[in-house]
Amino acid sequence: MSNGRLGAVDLAATTNTTVYAGPASGKVGTVTVSLCNRNSTPVRIRLALATSSSPGAAEWVWYDKLIPGNESIERTGIAVDNGKQVVAYSDVANVSVVAYGFEEVSS
Repeated sequence: MSNGRLGAVDLAATTNTTVYAGPASGKVGTVTVSLCNRNSTPVRIRLALATSSSPGAAEWVWYDKLIPGNESIERTGIAVDNGKQVVAYSDVANVSVVAYGFEEVSS
């Protein structure tokens, strides 16, 4: 089972990007997702727990959430099972996303 950093990406502008794909069948990942705006100006981000890299309307956790310049935000306790993925999006480049946590056998 994995633990620690489970995924990290530097987002391209206006592109849905998978940060972390759920573990193998019979396991579940519990992750915290940290988003860091490295720009001096605000950005709008989106975060989804989705079945594909193109989330549907009901799969967004955050949609066009504002992150001020040179600031970070986190979302904790996201349970990701097999077939699901954490997907991030930013309206501009220079946004880092890190998913960290652990994977364990699901009950």
